Amino acid sequence: MNEQDIRIGQVSRRGFLGTAATAVAFSALPAVSPALSTPASGAAGRARPNSKFNGVQIGTITYSFRNLDPGIEGVLKACVEANCSSIELMSNGIEDWCGAPKTPARGRGPGPGGTPPAGARAETPPGAAGATPPGARGEMPPRGGRQPLTPEQQAAQDKYNAEIKAWRLAAPMEKFAQLRKMFNDAGVAIHILKWSPARWSDEEIDYAFKTAKAMGASAVSDELSLETAKRLGPFAERHGMVIALHNHMQFATPGFENDVLKPALAVSRAVKMNFDIGHFAGSTGRHPNEIIDQYKDRIFSLHLKDKTGPNTKPPNANQVWGQGETPLADVLLKVRDERLPYPCDIELEYPIAAWSTSVKEVRTCVSYARQILI
Repeated sequence: MNEQDIRIGQVSRRGFLGTAATAVAFSALPAVSPALSTPASGAAGRARPNSKFNGVQIGTITYSFRNLDPGIEGVLKACVEANCSSIELMSNGIEDWCGAPKTPARGRGPGPGGTPPAGARAETPPGAAGATPPGARGEMPPRGGRQPLTPEQQAAQDKYNAEIKAWRLAAPMEKFAQLRKMFNDAGVAIHILKWSPARWSDEEIDYAFKTAKAMGASAVSDELSLETAKRLGPFAERHGMVIALHNHMQFATPGFENDVLKPALAVSRAVKMNFDIGHFAGSTGRHPNEIIDQYKDRIFSLHLKDKTGPNTKPPNANQVWGQGETPLADVLLKVRDERLPYPCDIELEYPIAAWSTSVKEVRTCVSYARQILI
């Protein structure tokens, strides 16, 4: 692959997978044993993942492994096997591992980290105006529709909401520090904790930032809105951390930057963007580097994915890396060449072939990024 092919940002996955350079890239990656069944035991004698290339930290997010439904140790195992040395850790399984009360059974529903506290308003139905996108609050998206709660289930949920709030307010930070050590011992750093706590009580928002700090993260993440920035910005500032706000397709809405983004960033210097370049490019057709240039010091991290553009059929659709129109190479080279301090996280959203797995696909994306950056 020549420099011109890289510069235009259209690295063909077919070409990538078929080149001798790919063989070199894969051979250079640490060989990781698939038998990592007890990550808490440490990484002694086991190759550590390394996905930092020429100063650019490539990582992933828990959502990339959603089909595994793995629990927190399963997330770590998947990271190591995919050669990811950095993660945006979503809330799934964290509180379970740390000894929180169990969520009452109700068929399909979020785990403890995604359950709103007592008194929180009900979720907007999916697809309705103002609905929270699946996974936006930190939990794995449900695999199907959710039936209304029976009176008995509602009573159990109300009881749980009170119990989890009480547990959070008394939770020992030592358990979260142990979780950090488990990840670090395996060679994986946690740079964001996605609690999505905007609807929590003040005490629980403090808990979100305290636990994130205990786990080594520099930021807590939530979805991008002016209300969320106003709610969480002061807490992030008080804790000396960042609230990283994740965009979906809002940039395609007329007036969004002036009416929402700029006022949100003006709330506090602790408010930054968790900038999703795929959602941006797929919905607007614009180059993500425009936003990086305009808001360079107000971006904390990037989400990486490949999508078709808004005028392609199908529009704004997730694609295997290299088969869409998102200029991944342009963005990664900008981060490298300008030494921008952004963690760059793979968010695996394209359909996985029957012969593959999410771990294999994330590992391929890591190698794809490596070939661009080295």
